[in-house]
Amino acid sequence: MRRSIVFMVSASLASSLVLVAVGCKDPTKDAAKATAEAPVAAPTPAPKASEIVPFDSKTSKVTFVGSKVTGSHSGSFGTFDGRIELADGKPEASLVKVDIDMKSVDTDTPKLTGHLKSGDFFDIEKYPKASFVSTKIVAGGEKGATHTITGNLELRGVTKSVSFPATITVTAEGVKATAEFSIDRTQWGITYEGMADNLIRKDVLLKLDLSAPRKKA
Repeated sequence: MRRSIVFMVSASLASSLVLVAVGCKDPTKDAAKATAEAPVAAPTPAPKASEIVPFDSKTSKVTFVGSKVTGSHSGSFGTFDGRIELADGKPEASLVKVDIDMKSVDTDTPKLTGHLKSGDFFDIEKYPKASFVSTKIVAGGEKGATHTITGNLELRGVTKSVSFPATITVTAEGVKATAEFSIDRTQWGITYEGMADNLIRKDVLLKLDLSAPRKKA
């Protein structure tokens, strides 16, 4: 009888370990990792002749994936606006601005959505907005990206300069920009660790899919 109990406990433990191993894949493992440094000076204003191209909120998306030992959760921000100040049709001479309504955060789990709004994470009552302003865009980037974007990201009252690869295309119809990279959330004061046996990873995967139609002449 005792051997049977020991066997059952061992089998249960082994099954638990297998479940953890299956669910613990880090979604940021193969993604580019954005650098996070002290904020830089505001960029030189784009030329007055720059074309202001607002993002289309219906076709643009800002999403993220966070994970812990046992699995991951996906989320998005439903309300944000921004624009590209396009200079001479060249991304390298242009400026990107994005403002995000942090109260619009939504995830695949209602309980998690509520927790993210609390002081453990975004603290939306105190910090209702996040923003990004580019300071430099250069041609070429990691993992086949067309460009590398550097700019100041303000989140939860903390501003850091980040650099990440992006693919930017400019056509007569509009401007499109996509990017997928990870940031270390603790760099912005989001340090909640979760349960001792189910820790939340520091790195969060961000996905940008931005579309900005150009006005027809």
